Amino acid sequence: MSSEALRCSGLVKSFGHRELSVEVLHGLNLSVGRGELVGIVGASGSGKSTLLHLLGGLDTPSAGELFIEGQRLSALSIKALSRLRNRALGFVYQFHHLLPEFNALENVAMPLLIGGAAAQDAAERADALLSRVGLAARGRHHPSQLSGGERQRVALARALVTRPACILADEPTGNLDRRTAEQVFELVLDLNKEQGTSLVMVTHDHAMVERVDRVLELVDGRLR
Repeated sequence: MSSEALRCSGLVKSFGHRELSVEVLHGLNLSVGRGELVGIVGASGSGKSTLLHLLGGLDTPSAGELFIEGQRLSALSIKALSRLRNRALGFVYQFHHLLPEFNALENVAMPLLIGGAAAQDAAERADALLSRVGLAARGRHHPSQLSGGERQRVALARALVTRPACILADEPTGNLDRRTAEQVFELVLDLNKEQGTSLVMVTHDHAMVERVDRVLELVDGRLR
C-alpha cells in the first residue's frame, strides 16, 4: 500500500473554452502522507475549493495526474473511481449536507451502505462513531432536530465511517461559533490520531492552521 494518502502532479484546471479559457490552477504538485495534517489557505477566489474538488475526484483536471492511495484516477472507470472515492476519502464541508429525510444514524451509515456493507454492520459502525463524537443519544433525530454543532459532528462521523485514507475538509467549522468550532476540530485531531486518517483542510481559521503539520498558501493558482 502506498505511503501517500494522495498525490497530484502537474495539476492544471481551466474554465471556459479556447480564447475565453481562464486557468485557475497552474501545474500544482502536492503529496500528502498517511496521517498528515495539511492546511491550505489563500484569498477568496484563489481556487482552494476547486483544488479540493479535484483532489477528491469530484471534478476532472484539465491536465496533470491525481493519485489516491497510489491509484491513478485517470486510469479508473467511473464505477471504479466511485468505489475508491467512497472507500478512501471522506468529505466535510462548511454546511453539513446531511440528507434531511434520514436520521443521524442513517446519514452516517449511508457511505457504508453505498459501498455494499450489510445493513446491520453499517448501523453498528455508525452507532459506534456517533457515540465517539458525543451523539449516542441523538442517532434517531433528524438534522432539523439537531443544533449546528451536532449536525457538523454527524457530518464528521459520516466522513470517517469508512475509515478513509484522507479527509478533505472545506471550511469545516466556518458556520459554527468559536466554542463549537474548537470542539469539532478537537474531534478531528483525536480521530486523526486514532485512525491515522490524513486531513487536507481549507480554512481561514488561524487557530486551526497553527495546529496542522504543514500549511500551504494558494496564490495566483500556485501552492507555496
